Amino acid sequence: MRRTLLRIPRPRHPAQVVVAGFAAAVVTGSLLLMLPVARTGPGGAGALEAVFTATSAVCVTGLAVVDTPTYWTGFGEGVILALIQVGGFGIMTFASLLVALVSHRMGLRARMTAAAETKSLGIGDVRGVVFGVVKVSLLLEALTALVLVLRFGLGYDTGWARALWLGVFHAVSAFNNAGFALYSDSLTRFATDPLICLPVALAVIAGGLGFPVLFELRRRFRRPRSWTLHTKIVIWASAAFLFGGTLYVTGLEWSNPGTLGRMDVPGKLLAGFFQGTMPRTAGFNSVDVGQLYPQTWLGVDVLMFVGGASAGTAGGIKVTTFAVLLFVVYAEVRGEGAVNIFRRRLHGDIQRQALTVVLLSVAAVIGSTMVFMVTTTYSLDRSLFEVISAFATVGLSTGITPELPGFEQVLLIVLMFVGRLGPITVASALALRARVRLYDLPEERPVIG
Repeated sequence: MRRTLLRIPRPRHPAQVVVAGFAAAVVTGSLLLMLPVARTGPGGAGALEAVFTATSAVCVTGLAVVDTPTYWTGFGEGVILALIQVGGFGIMTFASLLVALVSHRMGLRARMTAAAETKSLGIGDVRGVVFGVVKVSLLLEALTALVLVLRFGLGYDTGWARALWLGVFHAVSAFNNAGFALYSDSLTRFATDPLICLPVALAVIAGGLGFPVLFELRRRFRRPRSWTLHTKIVIWASAAFLFGGTLYVTGLEWSNPGTLGRMDVPGKLLAGFFQGTMPRTAGFNSVDVGQLYPQTWLGVDVLMFVGGASAGTAGGIKVTTFAVLLFVVYAEVRGEGAVNIFRRRLHGDIQRQALTVVLLSVAAVIGSTMVFMVTTTYSLDRSLFEVISAFATVGLSTGITPELPGFEQVLLIVLMFVGRLGPITVASALALRARVRLYDLPEERPVIG
């Protein structure tokens, strides 16, 4: 009886383990950021500031309630960088890596949790996936950091130690789609510098493609016909959103004196491309987001909500989810019984999962926006922008995040956490057990439309 009473419930389902791992990382990061050594001013950071920053870093979002380069010390910035890297890897992916390195083996439970987090199709290849994630991440981050270090050191008369720190921090933040910057104005001072903006943008794009796509491109880059359906969808949808987002932002903001209007033509094109790329869930900005036109905000809302690809560092509902629903609508309009994409038939379970993700995400965004509208004086466009940015783990802001009351900041914390893990992962983690229906009910068709 005593053993029963003292037994502490432990998460069993892989999704529960992933959620618990992310929560533990947030708590650990918050405690470290509350230490006096992490803050430049007297005393340690407040609980809300620490929790918000830790959640934003672990969930690779980039929203901030304090000015990162002036509020945090080098130790605090190091904690943020570590949280970004661990959050980008994935908590269970990182834990599985440590287990594999120490014991040279991975148990069944470790394989299951890592498979749930990395979206691996099976548990047999999890070890290879985990090490592949680490290798690809470190390689792309190192290449990006090399370019940035050289540019900071040679082009801006920055000491090499400082240039190294700036290059590594922004490279890790970019590849993991985090958006944390060590400049108070993010990257607006480098808006027309291609040697800063292009490496950051390319790292964001690479991280947003997802690890499965990066692995396949490494093996079959010259054989696009042999790509899997997932890779084909991600590549074509990502290209469409990058091109469309760049064209939309550049066209609307071309003559805006607060953003692109004061730049020359090459600068406008570079800044337009950069700002069209960042809604893929990276929170860097090379222009003042608060000065964008409201119609530009609306377009950016759509880009943020869709986000990048699955099993990567990006957030949003994912381009694969959007593409699947688009093809479902196309098939329904044509009256086709099956949904076909690139000469492959789409399974019904995938269609239901895509619909579930979208409806849960829409509910979270609309409900949170309504709370913002009721409890604050901010307009609908600003409130919606902030909510989507948090839920899609983007990090772009119109400038109202530090000014929000405590309750709204807590709401953003919840949105970042749920958005990083995914609505389905959180819902399945909260479910006590799966229900298996042993019979089918009679079929009936309600009237639709």
